[in-house]
Amino acid sequence: MPEQITVAFLGLGHMGGPMAVNLVRAGYTVAGFDVVPAALDAAQTHGVPTAASPLDAIAGADVVLTMFPSGQHVLDAYRGAEGQPGLLAEAKPGTMFLDCSTINVDEAREASALAIAAGHRAVDAPVSGGVVGAEAGTLTFMVGGEAEDFEAVRPLLEVMGKRVVHCGGHGGGQAAKICNNLILGVSMIAVSEAFVLGEKLGLTHQALFDVASNASGQCWALTTNCPVPGPVPTSPANRDYQPGFAGALMAKDLRLALNALESTGVAARLGPLASEIYDTFAAEGGAGRDFSGIITDIRDKS
Repeated sequence: MPEQITVAFLGLGHMGGPMAVNLVRAGYTVAGFDVVPAALDAAQTHGVPTAASPLDAIAGADVVLTMFPSGQHVLDAYRGAEGQPGLLAEAKPGTMFLDCSTINVDEAREASALAIAAGHRAVDAPVSGGVVGAEAGTLTFMVGGEAEDFEAVRPLLEVMGKRVVHCGGHGGGQAAKICNNLILGVSMIAVSEAFVLGEKLGLTHQALFDVASNASGQCWALTTNCPVPGPVPTSPANRDYQPGFAGALMAKDLRLALNALESTGVAARLGPLASEIYDTFAAEGGAGRDFSGIITDIRDKS
């Protein structure tokens, strides 16, 4: 039964908070923590029990779930930093360390190795689906780890998501997430450029959508997250590009993809350019807008 599993949920931000809420609603015993007081307050308001510190949260926990901004945050938390003891040293033996952050593949593999060396189990499981998916429990989890560990965390992940995919060994989840978002970033730029070109050529947005959505240009960036208002009423373009998936997050994920491309020697051209484009977009006011807002940048510079 889920109530027999105790989960320490560290990182209760825009994604982590709703995910923790869904675990509580499913009957799991949860102890949450976040360094941001407002995130703690929001979690408490939605019924998530919270702890006074990360170490208090993990006391007796069967699963330590982390949702942090970067790989360095994960590694520092695991090992300890600035004189503070690490989670690995304080957790009970055999604890499952489940990291749902989006970080470098090498960092995910290092975090897993540290956990295993300390006598624990480890899985990386980054997510796709944004805040809406986190709230609705419809996220996709891309999971890296041993097969038996994947099966152990599957019921937990299925509470928070509608699709859970085992992508291989440690780091496999991060690899899948990075590759997917490389496709997404490049395709959103292409779709946005096509709409701006269509405007210049006299096409209406609806006409271009009706053709491309039923032809070889069909893709998620067009049919679900369409960057112009109208054709897809639920897309962020219809609410002044409120995310959704923020430009800052796309810029971060493309930097992770760029790191992976460079470390593996892949002869990529579009990925590095997409990373540069989204870095500029985020720096010039797009950080808090949906990543489909890149179309406004293309239009303004045309």
